[in-house]
Amino acid sequence: MGRPNGHNGTLEPADWPAWVLGFGKGYDHNWVLRTPGKKVRKVLELFDPRSGIVMQILTDQPGMQFYSGNFLNGTIHGKQGVAYQHRTAVVLEAQLFPDAPNHPNFPSAVLRPGQTYTQATTYQFSTR
Repeated sequence: MGRPNGHNGTLEPADWPAWVLGFGKGYDHNWVLRTPGKKVRKVLELFDPRSGIVMQILTDQPGMQFYSGNFLNGTIHGKQGVAYQHRTAVVLEAQLFPDAPNHPNFPSAVLRPGQTYTQATTYQFSTR
């Protein structure tokens, strides 16, 4: 498992995934989307080759929060009584950057009195 390099508390890029999965028990991170802009665009696609199900996400947001079911432990059950075990789920939430108020170079997440917040996210499902 990777660990902070001790120099400044950062991880070497190659060590980061192993460290996150070991220490953090999985992912719960906001990823910067490569397709900048405020227009709705396709930013992500998931495909299950076994079922043929495709999920596409379109959004006008700059980030995607990815959570991998880190704290599922079999106590929650789904269809046909199947127990949801550790890291057997994925949650994808299009959003602004969580630490935006502390970074003036990030898109603003401040909503002033009287302002209206709107965003657009579409989850499209199909088969292939």
